[in-house]
Formats: sequence, structure tokens, C-alpha cells
Amino acid sequence: MDSRTLLALALLGLVCSSEGAKILGILPTAGKSHYIIGAAYMKTLAEAGHEVTVISPFPLKNPPKNYRDIELTGMLEAAASQDEDMFKYKGSGFGSFAIMLMALYGMFPEVVCKFVLQHPNVVELLKSDEKFDLVIAETFLTESLYGFAQHFDAPLITYSTFGNSMWTNDLVGTPAPPSHVAHFLLSFADQMSFWERLGNVVATVVDRLAFELYYLPVQKQMYKEGFPNAKISFEEQMQNVSLVFLNQHFSVSSPRPYAPNMIEVGGIQVEKPKALPEDLQKYLDEAEHGVIYFCMGSNLKSKFFPEEKRNAFLKVFSTLKERVLWKFEDETLPNQPGNVKIQAWMPQNDILAHPKVKLFITHGGLLGTSESLTHGKPMVGIPIFGDQMMNVEKGVRAGYSYLLDYDDITEESVSKAINTVLGNPSYTKTAQLISQRFRDRPLTAQQTAVYWVDYVIRHGGAPHLRSPAMDLSLLQYKLLDVYVVLKYGRGGGIVLNFKEHLGCKEVFRIEPSEETVDKTECLACEMRFDTEKVLLLVVYNPPGRQRWAQILATARPFLCVMNGDLFMTPKKGP
Repeated sequence: MDSRTLLALALLGLVCSSEGAKILGILPTAGKSHYIIGAAYMKTLAEAGHEVTVISPFPLKNPPKNYRDIELTGMLEAAASQDEDMFKYKGSGFGSFAIMLMALYGMFPEVVCKFVLQHPNVVELLKSDEKFDLVIAETFLTESLYGFAQHFDAPLITYSTFGNSMWTNDLVGTPAPPSHVAHFLLSFADQMSFWERLGNVVATVVDRLAFELYYLPVQKQMYKEGFPNAKISFEEQMQNVSLVFLNQHFSVSSPRPYAPNMIEVGGIQVEKPKALPEDLQKYLDEAEHGVIYFCMGSNLKSKFFPEEKRNAFLKVFSTLKERVLWKFEDETLPNQPGNVKIQAWMPQNDILAHPKVKLFITHGGLLGTSESLTHGKPMVGIPIFGDQMMNVEKGVRAGYSYLLDYDDITEESVSKAINTVLGNPSYTKTAQLISQRFRDRPLTAQQTAVYWVDYVIRHGGAPHLRSPAMDLSLLQYKLLDVYVVLKYGRGGGIVLNFKEHLGCKEVFRIEPSEETVDKTECLACEMRFDTEKVLLLVVYNPPGRQRWAQILATARPFLCVMNGDLFMTPKKGP
């Protein structure tokens, strides 16, 4: 028995020895892919002995005894009333970014959060005397629903169905330097050119402004309406998230800074392969030259492909020796070749695990990507919106994916994409290499999630994991006040503002002499912290050690000295 197995058994023993808790899961979105991730958490926790209650539009057909559904009846119909053709959200570059930002911030609050908070089954739960030890909620434009935590006086854990974003980072104080952490709606990787970094900064600022000025006020209003007797404010609830789970892993995404209460559990929905239905098993087993699996996910539907794009795929498929399994939502497919089999639903993970599958044609969603990489299958990616562009671009740069632009789908481009991946063994070899890294963990994603859920419960919400950054304003966090003082503190107007801001009693300057800039120049002020007077001395172009001694000797006992010479412009002259 190796060391990793022993560690897993020890941690599982710790998990199983803890008393089962009552956990409320908020899985509010009508997208099946989002539900699959949330359900993976809740089913795993139920198997670990916890008593779970799940609010979602997808009740389990055969739930275990300790798993209770509160069904959001009517949500699927309400979501279906929106435009089903998600291909219309396809854009390019910043056009795609703008389209998605408007769609997300404009659509979701009404369709999801208000529907949940006003649903009779949810209202009944809120009026009940039930108690919960923990609330788990999806972080996908659902901030008003975090109020369930304060209502039941329970710690809050949130989870992201994709990777980290501003929505998750803000909850726990995780930094996201735009120099190497790309916005999730852009296709940039971690190593960006100057123009990509510039675009990333612009996108981040635009998103921040839209989020703070337009979107959050809507969520705040729904929080007030849904929880009129809330114990804490909307802002306070946003600041009281115990832990965030991310559906990503550094082997596929990129190393980046995380707060200690932001945990990667990429691939948590990936289960051990199950037996395939008899017809699919036979179809795959008898494929002499292998199988191509084609699926655009649960939100994008292949039946909405424009006719010319659909026919481009069919013409190419008809020339291949491989068989094709296509998740296609209509019962019939005009001009369907003999080597193509269609079904409205297919067990994706079980299919990708089959050794005869040679290629996965996908939209680039993180569910399909993680399942494909788990089983070491290369991909042709057709990203449409959201994080799909980034996921596919990462695969292209790593060498296990080929990008097929939706706007450029023709018979020639489809043929080139498929034959490039099938004809170049490096794609499969790279996918298998990444698969080894993705699966190489001390605990499975499910075991990791159970451990951290129990950790939060055992430690009363684990407040010791909370980052001090959560208590800083944007001005303080970015050190903007410090930079302003150090760079512009010599100007009279700025000095007066600085004096007023800090409550200074005296402000004076020591100017350099005209013959040299090597003399001391500083801004000094006396202020009061609590009951003590402190002399703050900002020194520019500091002289030698002897002059420092003279300055310090004339200062008061309580002295703060900040060396500001690094913020000055270089001296002129030879």
C-alpha cells in the first residue's frame, strides 16, 4: 500500500468519524451542466453520511434516504421561454466579451434569483423552523441567494462550476493580477503579449464597473426583498463566505495565487465509468477504426446549427473511416451518413472512457474538458461563449486541442481540424500526459470536497482562513493612497489633502538646495494615533548615513520613516 493510499484512508477516517451534519444546497440554475457539478457535491456529501437538502430544478429519480429535494417546479419552462439558440451569443474578441457581459448581468438576476426567492417551495422552507449546519450555494450570478446562510445562521460555502473569476475572488480575497491571470471571458492564456495584457486590464476594469454599478445593486435589492428580516446586510453576507470550491486544477489551468480558503476540486463530477447501454457498447466495440464523439454540451444544442454548418460536418463525416457518435437533439438528421449515430442524450463520461474513442469534438465547456482529459482524449474545440474560449485556447497552447472557429465552419475547415488531430499522434500523447498530471493527487476531488466541508463545520465556519484583504477598501488594497502621497506629496494641494485625511496638526517641508538634488527633501507631519503623537517623515533622495542620523536625532520618539526615492524621477545631468 503506497503513501498516498495511506493518506487517503487516514483522511477518510477523519471525515467518516465526524458526526453527520444538516447541509442545505442551493443549485439554482436551469443549465444541466451547472446542476451536474452541484449535484456531485451534494451526492458525495450524502454518501459521506451528511443529511442534505437540495434546492434545484432537477430532482433525483432515486435519491438516498439522507438526500431530500426541494424542486424548483416551473424553472425549466421559464428558462426555455428564453431564446434556446445560444449560438447567437457567439462573438469574436471583445465583441464576444461585451455580448456575454450584457447577457449575464442582464438576464440571470430575473431568471434565476427572483424565481428562486419567490418560489412557493422555497418560501415554505424559509418560513419553517428547520435548522442547517451549513449552506452550499453556486457562485454564478447568485449573490442574493447567499442570504440563506444568514437566515439559517449557518456558515456559507460557495462553488464555481468553472474556474476562478472576479465573482469568486472577491468572496475570499484572492488576488488576480491581470498581468498573468486572464479574464475568464477572454481567450488569453497565462503568458500574454503586451496588447493582450492591455486588453485584459481593460476587460477587468469594464467588468468591475458593470458589476459594481449595475449588477450588484440589482442583487442587493433582491436580497432585501427575499430576506426582509435579514440579520446582516447584503454587503456583510458577501464578506462572510467561509470557503470557495473551484472546478479547475492547476495541471490544466495555470498556477495562480489563492487564498487558503479557495480550493481546487477540478473534475469532481467525473465518476468511475459505468457500463454503457447495450446498443452504444456494441457500436463502440465494433468500430474497427475508432470513434469520434461529438457533443456541444447541454446548453448549446446541435439542432440549432445553421444548415450550411451542419452539412459541412455531415459531408466530412461521410468521408471518414471512423464512426461518429453525435449528441443531436432531433429524432432525425437530414443527409445522415451511415457511419453517424445520433441520440438526444448520451452518457458522456462513460463514452469518453471507452478505448475506441479517438477524438472528442466539443464546445470547450469545463465539464467535457475535464472528462476528456481524465481519459486522455484529444479535442477539437468549437467555443461559443463564456469560459469556453479560454478553455480551448489553453488546450491549443498545451497541444491537446485544435481550435475550429464557429464563424469559419466549412467543409474544408472541418476536414482540416479532424484530420490534423487524428493524423498527428502528438495530440493524443499530450492529452495522455496531461491526464496523468490531472489525476495525480493525494485525494480525489470528491474526497477533497468532503474533507474541506467537514473542516468548515468542525471549526465553526473556519474564520481563521479569512484573508485580511477582506477588510481593506479598494483604495487601501491597491495602496493608491500611499502611491499618491509618495509621488505627489510635495505639491501644496496634495499636502493639504494628506493633512486633512490623516488628521495632521503640522505639515512642513525640508527643501533641497539649488546647487544639488542630493540634499534631503521630505514631507513631514505630526499626527495622533490613539493617544500617541507620531511624526511621519517621507524622505525623498535620502543623503548618506550621517545625515540620516541627524534627521532621526531631531525627530520625536515615535517615528515612521518611508523612503520615497524609488518613486522619484531620475536625476538629470551627466
